[in-house]
Order: sequence, then C-alpha cells, then structure tokens
Amino acid sequence: MSNQLISSISGIRGIIGSGLNPEVIIAYINAFTNLINGNKVIIGRDGRITGKIISDIVSSTFQYLGYEVFDIGINPTPSVQLAVESFCADGGVAITASHNPIEWNGLKFISRTGMFLVPSEYETMMNYFKNPIKNYKEWNRLGKYTQIKDFGNEHIQKILDLPFIKQRKIKERKFKVVVDCVNASGSEIIPKLLTKLGCEVVNINCELNGIFPHTPEPLPQNLTDLSKKVIEENADLGIAVDPDADRLVLICENGEPFGEENTITQATKFILSKKKGNVVVNISTTKAIDDIVKKYSGTLIKTPVGEINVANKMREVNAIIGGEGSGVILPDVHLGRDSLVGIAITLQHLVEFSGSLSQLKKSLPEYYMSKDKIELNSIEEAKNILDKLIENHKKDNIELMDGLRIDYDNSWVIIRKSNTEPIIRIYSEAKTLTEAKELSDKLKNEIITLRS
Repeated sequence: MSNQLISSISGIRGIIGSGLNPEVIIAYINAFTNLINGNKVIIGRDGRITGKIISDIVSSTFQYLGYEVFDIGINPTPSVQLAVESFCADGGVAITASHNPIEWNGLKFISRTGMFLVPSEYETMMNYFKNPIKNYKEWNRLGKYTQIKDFGNEHIQKILDLPFIKQRKIKERKFKVVVDCVNASGSEIIPKLLTKLGCEVVNINCELNGIFPHTPEPLPQNLTDLSKKVIEENADLGIAVDPDADRLVLICENGEPFGEENTITQATKFILSKKKGNVVVNISTTKAIDDIVKKYSGTLIKTPVGEINVANKMREVNAIIGGEGSGVILPDVHLGRDSLVGIAITLQHLVEFSGSLSQLKKSLPEYYMSKDKIELNSIEEAKNILDKLIENHKKDNIELMDGLRIDYDNSWVIIRKSNTEPIIRIYSEAKTLTEAKELSDKLKNEIITLRS
C-alpha cells in the first residue's frame, strides 16, 4: 500500500496503516498546540471504526502537552465547531476523513473562533510541523480529560431556538422522512432533531457502527437505496449526510434528487424572505443564487472555493447566510457548514411553501451544471495551461479570484487547477444541460489544443 497522506488547509487525511500513523498524528497535534498556544481543547469524531484509537492518541498528546481535553465523542463536525465556542476553548480537532472511504481517517483543525484555520494560520502550523517545539509536561502538570455526553442536545436546542423555526407548525405538518447517515456521526443526532420536530423518521444506515453500507460521499448514484425507500414509504423527503454530517443532500418525495445546488438556493431564499442582508457563496456556486439574492434585494459576495473562505468572508461582512456546495452556513448557529441547520430550514420552508419538495424545487431558478476534469502530467503543466487560458480570454468577462471564471449572459464556466493533483477541473452552468456540456466541451477542447 502506498504512503498516502493529504495535508491542506482543510486538515490532514490519510489511509490508516499507510500515510496516517501515530507519529504523524502526534506531530500535527504538537504543531497545532504551538499555533493556538492555549490550555483547553475540544475533540470529537465522526464514528469511523478507526476513530476511537485516533481519538485516544489525539487526547493523550494534548494531555501530555498540558491541555485540558473535553471529548464530545461521536458527533458531527459542526457540533465540534459549536462546542469550541460553547466551552470557550482555545481550539478543537474533529477526527474525520469527511466523505473518504472507510480505510481513511484524518484531522480537521478548528481555531478558537469555532471556524477552520485560515490560510495564514495553516501556514504557521505547518512551519511548526517542520520545525517542532515540543513542550511535554511532567507527570503532575499533565492535562485533564473530561468526557462530555449528549452535547448534541445543545446543538439541537440552538437550532430549535432560532426565531424563524416554528416547532409547533412543523409538527403539525407531520412530515415522514427517510434518513441515511451512512452509519456515522449523524446517526443519532439527526433522527433526534427530526423527532423533536414531530417527524415520523424511517432510519436506514443509522446504526453508528462506522461501517459504511455504500460509498460515503452523498452523491445521487450512491443513494439509490434511499431514493427507493422514500418511494416505498410514501415519505415527504429523504435526507442523506456524509460521515461527518456537514453536507446535506435531499431526495424529493418522488425519489428524485433535489440537487446539491438547490439546497443552498432554497435556504437562501427562505432566510432572505425573513430579513435582508449579505449572502456569501464561493465562485463555483449556481447562478440561481444570484437570481434569488437580486429578487430579495440582498447583496451577494463571492469567494474562492473552500469553506473557510466563505465563512471568513461571512464574518467580515456580517452575512446572514452562506454556503458551499450542499453545506448551509447560518451564523446564528455557527460559522460552519451544518446539515442540521439545513434540515431545519428546509422543513420550515416546506411548511410555509405549502407544497412538496419537488414543487419547491420547480419554484427555484432553473440552471443545469456540468462538471468535468482533465488529468495532466504535472501540477506545473496545469498551472501553465491555466495561464495560457487566461491570456486567451482576457477580453472576455472574466474573474481570476480562483482560477479562471468566464461569465456569459445566462451561463458561466470556471477552470481551476488542483493544488494537490495534476488536474484541471471544469465546471459550467447554463439554462439547459446541453448548453452547459457544450460550454464545458469547448473549454476542454481548448485545453487539449493548448497541450498539443
């Protein structure tokens, strides 16, 4: 097995027994403590079968370095983020490999703000990783360890306390919901939230044993059992999350995907109907958001791709909602993607919309997105190709904050290079899927020509 460890601003993740080993974990925790320079941390994990052994290493390392550790156990990453704020901790670590397969695990680092590390913090931590300062304590100065049970209840209550979540009204609707939490961190907290909202909950893959019953990334092709169950149970909707439950995927009552881009669009529409303000999304987000924000007289700000870029800008401009992909960020709860927040907003929106989820989907601006990629020989080649594309399109309506985005009247295309792989990604969007694919193919052919 090859040595696989990925380190980025999103944290580290690797294959157990290969890239992710005890020495690596200890070294990163030490570097993180050098960065935060405090004495109290929160840890939590996503329920993977390797989570407990990694949690023990993480906890022991923090204690050896004199930190008081509050362990909230198996909980979604957004719960770990919220706990950092609730306990006024100096930082936190979520033990998760997000949507990666079962053989992977990793660490997501959280600053005292409850947000992930910004680029400058990540760079500082990596400097400490390369040039470690070890400050292990003597036996009588080791940090304490405290297990926190049922922190998920606090997370749920904060959502139920939102002024626009009308618990009684949602209960009156008597939603029937099928839930697939891939046997990971959402398996208890999400059914519990839905039960408190008066839903009849049908659980599939909510056993919290860390054994993924299907590919854990919540894409439509991995959720066929959920779609079938929604139809079989005559349910109002289906809900799927990834292992650390920050992303939310919805299935309509007819078994059809609601659509990743529609999740943040409908949430934004709902929040803007309650109050006016700033909305922040990344530059690859659907144009439907532009239409909704314009309709409700809000202000839309776009950022480079990456949750921390969105969350950081939201804090800067005091945004009322934001998101990335299928992850909804509501600062009234915390500045991070949160599937539970997305679920509560969706149910309240359906109550006020007085229709089905598929009808709500049809009420949103309609665009179609195409996603493609080209594998190149090296990261340097990808950079050179991107530079040539920028030169070719300098007279077009372009944006260079994160790769090259070209905007047309009712469509756009973005070309971004990966920072970790020799890949160029091409995302395009238009009023029809055919147009989106044609636009993507046009840029793909241009890249092929540039290579020749």
